[in-house]
Amino acid sequence: MNAATADKLIELRHGARRVLLAPEIGGAIAAFDETRDGRAIDWLRPATLAALAARDPLGMASFPLLPYCNRIRDASFVFDGAPVDLSGDGNAFAHALHGNAWRLPWRAGDVSESRARLHFLHEPSRAAGRHWPFAYEATQDIALDALRLTVTISARNLSDRPMPFGMGHHPYYPRTRNTRIHARVAAMWHSTPDLLPTHAGPHPCVDAMASNEGMSADAFDLDNNFAVWSRSATIAWPDEARSITLEACAPFDHMVVYAPAAHPDLLCVEPVSNVADWLNLDVGRALTGGAVLLPGESVSATFAWTTRVD
Repeated sequence: MNAATADKLIELRHGARRVLLAPEIGGAIAAFDETRDGRAIDWLRPATLAALAARDPLGMASFPLLPYCNRIRDASFVFDGAPVDLSGDGNAFAHALHGNAWRLPWRAGDVSESRARLHFLHEPSRAAGRHWPFAYEATQDIALDALRLTVTISARNLSDRPMPFGMGHHPYYPRTRNTRIHARVAAMWHSTPDLLPTHAGPHPCVDAMASNEGMSADAFDLDNNFAVWSRSATIAWPDEARSITLEACAPFDHMVVYAPAAHPDLLCVEPVSNVADWLNLDVGRALTGGAVLLPGESVSATFAWTTRVD
């Protein structure tokens, strides 16, 4: 790692456990690891030097999703009777993806040995990444201890009108041939070929994740939202006698699993507050999630990763 890159990272430590934060790369977590009995353990997929040098959030260990999660069809929606066009915000995807906070720099503050607060301020403009027409601010409070890594995301609507809002985090986990996913969900959102949800219903992966053995990360080709989860999911590497459990509180009422067959090195299990395209789906809010923040209104939610080595 070169000096320029290292100077922009924040290191949190608790004993042999370490977290690297990359505030300027979308407020991302770049690594979460520890050394145990002389063995290095990556709990999240670490950012590579190339990803850090390229300032690529998709190459980080995890990054925040604000002010919405997943895709918005054709980068447009109607809110409060007015059309909202996100096609000029610099998003390189066919449908607007994950909001804008992951593609813009955050500012670090209140850093200690094992804690840090990251700040983000969005003021609408015509600049790339700034086309979201509502002003808002957000923070991430990140804390590392002997058992877990905890993240609390808070956001406040700074606009003088109501703002649609969603949030989440996008972690990547090490994926091997023996990786298993354990979770309890009510249904999977089935999707179009370009990954826009159509309906929530049964799928074999729902039963597989709930089984004692869990679901193999290679069992299905997944990039799907899941409805009504227990807000707990465990990613296990039984051949390595270790696991990590993601636990979340409301409004992280939805979960995304990304385990693409075409990229067998990628695995994401994400806590989110809304399903993809929730602003365009003609179903009830209970199924889609998402919120509307009134002027000055705030929202805050916490999730944590608890690690275990047997």
